[in-house]
Amino acid sequence: MSSLVLADLMHDLFGGGAGWFTAPAIIGTIFFVLRLALMGVGGHVGDADIHTDVDVHADVHTGDVDGDHHGDSSEAFKILSVQSVAAFLMGFGWGGLATLRTTDWGWITAMAMAVVCGIAFVWLLGMLLKAVYSLQSSGNVSIRQAEGHEGSVYVTIPARGEGRGRVRVIINNRERIYPAISDGEQLPRHAQVRIIRANEDNTVTVAALP
Repeated sequence: MSSLVLADLMHDLFGGGAGWFTAPAIIGTIFFVLRLALMGVGGHVGDADIHTDVDVHADVHTGDVDGDHHGDSSEAFKILSVQSVAAFLMGFGWGGLATLRTTDWGWITAMAMAVVCGIAFVWLLGMLLKAVYSLQSSGNVSIRQAEGHEGSVYVTIPARGEGRGRVRVIINNRERIYPAISDGEQLPRHAQVRIIRANEDNTVTVAALP
């Protein structure tokens, strides 16, 4: 009995051209869910220095009037564009599959509905991200207030001039994560550092504590 059920399921998902919808639906859904999961844990898997395009913590920010960008406009664009592709694939796949299997409109009409659903998913994602970003308050901590604070390296910071990492710091009893560059040598994860300067590109320069 179970083999018959499995056979019917496989036919529903891949038979009669349905695979053109099922494949992008599965790929888009898996990528979208994994992306959200990585964002939810700050992009870390074990001790690897893996991070997402934007910092994710208790507060979601894209920036404020003081220039405090936990994810600048380019980073926000990257996550929106990448997630949009996944959202389109999900909407296209599941919308087309549902149309093909629950109506007698035919494959071409199902394809048209799939495109419409894909676009709708992208629009919904944009509205969702806009709503999340709008939750930021006018009382956000300016990046300049981080100067002089001590913290720990969140993502390995390369040596001066070789790139950036992330630093975690507590300001006003709240955790903040900033893009960071080193004032000298490479700084590994968990190293204790002091923020010595806030930069114009919304990064902070840090130095290892003695």
